[in-house]
Parts: sequence; C-alpha cells; structure tokens
Amino acid sequence: MMKESDVVTTKELLLDIIKTNLTREGLAWLEAWETTPDQINSIGKTFVMAPRKTGKAIVQLSDSQLAALNEADLAYIAQWSIDRLCRVWLLSNLPATDQDKLYAAISQLCLSAEMNEAVALYSALPFLPFPGIWAMRCAEGIRSNIGSVLEAIMENNPYPAQYLDEAAWNQLVLKAFFTEKNINLIVGLDERANLKLALTLTDYAKERWAAGRKVNPQLWRLVGKFTNSEIFEVLKNGLQHYDQVEQRAIALAVAGSDYQPAKDYINTFPELKNVLTTNSLSWDQF
Repeated sequence: MMKESDVVTTKELLLDIIKTNLTREGLAWLEAWETTPDQINSIGKTFVMAPRKTGKAIVQLSDSQLAALNEADLAYIAQWSIDRLCRVWLLSNLPATDQDKLYAAISQLCLSAEMNEAVALYSALPFLPFPGIWAMRCAEGIRSNIGSVLEAIMENNPYPAQYLDEAAWNQLVLKAFFTEKNINLIVGLDERANLKLALTLTDYAKERWAAGRKVNPQLWRLVGKFTNSEIFEVLKNGLQHYDQVEQRAIALAVAGSDYQPAKDYINTFPELKNVLTTNSLSWDQF
C-alpha cells in the first residue's frame, strides 16, 4: 500500500482533477462537505447524492494531470467517470480518528450499495484509512455476479494482492478466469502465484478441455514455475491439442520452471524450442 506521503500527494492529485471537472455548483457542494462537522455520519447521504452534484461524464485530463497519474501508477483513473472519482475521494478523506466508527459507516454503504456505488467502494480500497480492516469486505465482493463490480476489484486494483489471504486471492484469480476478465490487469498476479492456485487452475483447464473449450493462455503463466510430475502430465495433454497459442503459452510457462523433464519435452517440439531460444515470447503477447 502507498506510504503516507504518497497518499497525501495522491489525494491532492485527485482533488486537482476533480476541481477541473466539476461545475461551479458541484465544486461548491464538495467544498461544503469538507467543512461538515461529522463527515462519517453524513457520508451515506453524500455518497448517494454524488452523481446528482457531479454528473457522470468521463474525466477530462490535462497533459500534466495524465503525466502525474502515469507517474503514480494511476493511469487507469483516466477511464473513470467524475462521480466515481468524487466518491473515491470522499471516502479517502474521511477522518481516520475512530476506526470502528469508520468501518461501520463504510460497511453500511457496502450493504446498501447499488452497482455504481459498489464500483466506487471497491475502487476506493487502496485509498482508505486502516487498510488492513477492509480485506473481508474485499473478499466478499469477489462473490458478486456484477461484471463492473468484479472489474473494480480485480483490474488495476493493488489492494487485493496486498491484503487478501491466499484462499481469497486464489478465489479472485480463479473467478477472473471464469468470468473472462483481463488477466493482465490483475495487480500482483505473478508475485502472488502459489502451488494451490496452480493445481486448481490445472483442474480448471482439464474441465475446459473435457467440455471442448479453449483455455485462456494466461492460465499457464501461473502454473509454470510450480511444474511437478502431476502438473507435467496436464501440460503434456495441452501440448497435444496442437493449438499454437496454447502450445506457446505452455512452452513459455515451462521455460520459467525448474522441472527438467518438462523442459526436455518442450525441446521435442522444434517450433517451440526455436521461439524459446530466440526469446521471442512474452506474456504480453497472450
């Protein structure tokens, strides 16, 4: 999670973007909230009201604002609507003086949230005070069946990788494959790879093959370095499908493993051996 100094700088950047995207009336409303005596008790009404005060247009950015977002690894905010950004900013600026009171207020928002409100709530996770206390809320969100809510949790969000336990993290990744989310946008994907997840994903691949369906090639990215005799048998099965994309993904996965029998087997495929030797494969290609 961001250091305190980074959080302050980020909040200032978000506020600058908000100010250049709000009408005079919208800005007056936001400034009035900043002077509210009990912001935690008033956040429910303010949070719900936000779109009526801010509008729902996608934020417009100056070149300097976009450059600042890129430098802060927040380039994805350029795709947000102004009401989403304002809601995230409101939540991130709640006073961090009473953890229990803050948790209760945001939990109530989660319980009553409609789709766009839920998107903003999960988008706000990296910016909230007391970051560790929101892990269970994040894990609960993974059970959602709403695509935009899942995307807010899974894509371009550093919170899950830093605070979810292994079981919840594995569930997030597996559901991302189930629901065909953009795997490349999951922050911390490679760092949080683990053997349990690799075994679960190989079972998932076998189920897909049995149903005559293809497997997302990014799946093998999370399997390769855990290759053992059991996983190797699954990889061999995948290589026999003669699907070039899948073959190349499996080959790249094996290249990152320490399991020599798998490496030797890949070398029996001249085309795969060649692309690995020339270093012409990367996960960004899948």
